[in-house]
Amino acid sequence: MKTADFAAHLTEFLSHYLPELKNISTNTISSYCDAFRLFLGYCQDVEGMRIEKLSIDDLTPELVDHFLQWLRIERNNGTATRSQRLAAIRSFVKYLQIKEPRLLLNFQQILAIPVKRAERKAINPLTKEAIALILRQPDTSTLSGRRDATILCFLYDTAARVQEICDLRIEDVRLDYPASVKILGKGRKTRVVPILPATAQNLKKYLTEMHMLAPEKSHLPLFMNRNGQKLTRAGVTYILNKYAKAASVIDPSVPEKIPPHLMRHTKAMHIYDADNDLVHVRDFLGHSDIKTTDIYARSSLTMKQKALERVSDSPVPSMPSWQKSRSTMEWLKSFGSQKA
Repeated sequence: MKTADFAAHLTEFLSHYLPELKNISTNTISSYCDAFRLFLGYCQDVEGMRIEKLSIDDLTPELVDHFLQWLRIERNNGTATRSQRLAAIRSFVKYLQIKEPRLLLNFQQILAIPVKRAERKAINPLTKEAIALILRQPDTSTLSGRRDATILCFLYDTAARVQEICDLRIEDVRLDYPASVKILGKGRKTRVVPILPATAQNLKKYLTEMHMLAPEKSHLPLFMNRNGQKLTRAGVTYILNKYAKAASVIDPSVPEKIPPHLMRHTKAMHIYDADNDLVHVRDFLGHSDIKTTDIYARSSLTMKQKALERVSDSPVPSMPSWQKSRSTMEWLKSFGSQKA
């Protein structure tokens, strides 16, 4: 006989197993919560199932497959979004395998549902000139401008994710030579990233001016808003776009809106263009698998151009201009009239 145990298992999974036993970040847990809100809404509204009576026995591969189709057809979700929702369900199912071994075959069939990979688009990084122009836009004669300038330098210099920047505390930064910052990334993995002397100097001036270098303040957020709270992702995005828009007025090639993640991609591409070593890029970004990093090798126009320039004995001849070659143009016109 089925028991209404789905809610109990899901509560344990989200509130205890993920944060306490697996040390999963709050952002990932929030994403999983969104996935299950959608899933339970689908079960109720589309499948006509009563959520309060839902059982683990109801979690079948057919139900999951229908849910994914619904996301694609009714909600018009892309491959990446559907894969995120499936990842949440798969993680829950892996947890359930030990709790409910009698349903192991069912769970294995769900885990066998293929994860469709979204096509990875080529990266179009900002130029160093565009980055320099954006970094020059804050009004450093004001305190808020100096803070914003420091945030922008830090965002580019560390290639950190925007949430990683928001979560930084003063104690995570080493300002003495060699300056560095300890970043807590995805999967609760920590990496140490070097900071250029100019960025470290700007940060030290900012923290000194804010009276934040005292030992008792080391636990405070590195970057705070006007209310003394740590900056949010939206706050960092607002600051970046504010100065990107100002830079675009001076140089229209600079986009008016720049997602913070593009700063991370741009720094990674600049690192790769400098030494052509994907291992350095992987370690700098905190990727666990170098396969995640190889997109920078495929997207590097600078490296491709350098490789092309090394081919000095190219057999490609120079061609006369078609505008000056009347005989060729006349032949094409006559050929076109004959075809007509």
